[in-house]
Amino acid sequence: MTQSHPRISKAVIPAAGLGTRFLPATKATPKEMLPVVDKPAIQYVVEEAASAGLDDVLMITGRNKRPLEDHFDRNYELESALQKKGDAGRLAKVQESSDLATMHYVRQGDPKGLGHAVLCAAPHVGQEPFAVLLGDDLIDPRDPLLKRMVEVQEQHGGSVIALMEVAPEQIHLYGCAAVETTEDSDVVKVSDLVEKPAAADAPSNYAIIGRYVLDPHVFDILRKTEPGRGGEIQLTDALQQLSQDEKVGGPVHGVVFKGRRYDTGDRGDYLRAIVRLACEREDLGPDFRTWLRSYVAEEM
Repeated sequence: MTQSHPRISKAVIPAAGLGTRFLPATKATPKEMLPVVDKPAIQYVVEEAASAGLDDVLMITGRNKRPLEDHFDRNYELESALQKKGDAGRLAKVQESSDLATMHYVRQGDPKGLGHAVLCAAPHVGQEPFAVLLGDDLIDPRDPLLKRMVEVQEQHGGSVIALMEVAPEQIHLYGCAAVETTEDSDVVKVSDLVEKPAAADAPSNYAIIGRYVLDPHVFDILRKTEPGRGGEIQLTDALQQLSQDEKVGGPVHGVVFKGRRYDTGDRGDYLRAIVRLACEREDLGPDFRTWLRSYVAEEM
């Protein structure tokens, strides 16, 4: 009989990065607030957490990140102005972000890597399993990855990471997992993890993408984890320890994702994400696709 594990309700979103790849745009504007069509990237991430049933969201922020808090707060002056104009459509859009979830914030302070950012969530999370969503990865809502990961964690316990097959020449850009098959075609057992290995040293072409569902024992390991690659405390290193010893925090599984993912952490991929999402919008897509075909034909 399959064991049932506690329901997950909390999500952690690390958002303390400086966004140096997008300078000068991010000199005064958090990279998470850069628009993807007409919504900031971070809103897509919070929407994903909420749609998976995680209505308690902790954002790990840093200096100059106040706009993140303002975006998910009420703006009574703007709402009043829209209401007086009778602009119900825009009013609904403005209110949507503040109604998504119960939002909490904590500052990371000294940026020591993703592992350290996750550790900052320990007082809020307590002894419950929780999800971590990275803002650079936008997952199409038609491909509910996080919901599937929560199901796997509630079934097996332990931790669950999101994996995607990438070309061997790209594996050095990601954490990489050694895996074993399971009864479910989209679920694997993780036996080892390596942070950004050279192609020749990679145990597979399964790359870790920015979604995790973690057992709270990961905090105990992170407190003892020494800085690794790049001089930072790596979450991958802590998960590697969990995968090696199931007695501490349970097993580590991976959900192999084959859906639509938009990488907004790279300038080129950020632009491609905007084009893809705009093309698929009912309100923008028809006219935009017509213009895009014309533009490409002229350039070719």
